Amino acid sequence: MPQADALTARERVRRLVDSGAFQRVIVVLIVLNAAALGLETSPEIMERWGGIVDSVAWLTVGVFVVEIGLRIFAHRADFFRDPWSLFDLFVVAIALIPDSGAFGVLRVLRVLRVLRLLSTVRSMRRVVGALIATIPGMLSVGTLLIMILYIAAVMATQMFGGVAPEAFGSLPRALVSMFQIMTVDNWTVVIGPVVEVYPWAWLFFIGYLLITAYVVLNLFIAVAVEALDHQRGDEPDETTVAITELRDEVHRLRERLDSSSGDRSDDAAR
Repeated sequence: MPQADALTARERVRRLVDSGAFQRVIVVLIVLNAAALGLETSPEIMERWGGIVDSVAWLTVGVFVVEIGLRIFAHRADFFRDPWSLFDLFVVAIALIPDSGAFGVLRVLRVLRVLRLLSTVRSMRRVVGALIATIPGMLSVGTLLIMILYIAAVMATQMFGGVAPEAFGSLPRALVSMFQIMTVDNWTVVIGPVVEVYPWAWLFFIGYLLITAYVVLNLFIAVAVEALDHQRGDEPDETTVAITELRDEVHRLRERLDSSSGDRSDDAAR
């Protein structure tokens, strides 16, 4: 029966750490810890309220350590298979490193505890997963954008280098100028000397701006939105999660009943 009691304790702890109320408490503590870290940057505040700020910081860190311990107890090996759990373990472990000595430089990494919101809040996890999933698509779109930028810079150098050498006198200058036009950063000032000599140059620059700022850059948004939708589709909804947990609970109860029946049979045989 001790094994059954241990199993029951693990199930209770697992329900606790996976509950929505527990996660909301952790989110509040993360925000409090982040506020304490920010207040530590103010010498005036630390001189007057330093004791309270330090107490809040270490209290929240203590709760985080207990939380990690409970999650390891509840999930056992599954905890170390989850990248987000490993990230939480790393961030909390940084808080336990001494501030002095050779590890003093790691003190600045304490601010990474704010990033625990990414692992605790499901919607933020979805966004981060979507950003990671967009990397291949972003690389393709970025390569296309660089090709367009390079072609336009070469054309601008050949056509307008003589009348506007400051902006298009060489390929490096043209690359910087075309990038500035793409970001619409005082782009009229860049093309002003060219348009005074070649009025038709408006067509070239407007066409380039439309292709880059309004077409290619929108591809970045499209790739991100598609990845986010795909990430949302891969994540099971609450009903599916509830059914899975209920099925697992029934399976554990069945095993416990079988174990109890076996124990009673052994007692009757004796």
